[in-house]
Amino acid sequence: MRRNQVKGLFDCFPEAIIIFKRIKNYYFIHSAEWTGRPQLIAKRQLEEMEYLLNKEMGFLCGYLQRKSAGDKESKT
Repeated sequence: MRRNQVKGLFDCFPEAIIIFKRIKNYYFIHSAEWTGRPQLIAKRQLEEMEYLLNKEMGFLCGYLQRKSAGDKESKT
């Protein structure tokens, strides 16, 4: 992959290759490449994938402190 990009594979979507890009100190989902028939991915599932990848790569702290995480917590 290009610099600051990671490919992720997840059991729940075996036909998808999820492309993550790094911004500052965390990774976010940039796109998905499908080898089979494309499916819809729920927002909650996307967030879980981001959480898992950031945890695995050691960027969980940065991911949890991003601006959008603070906005989400204040709305709920």
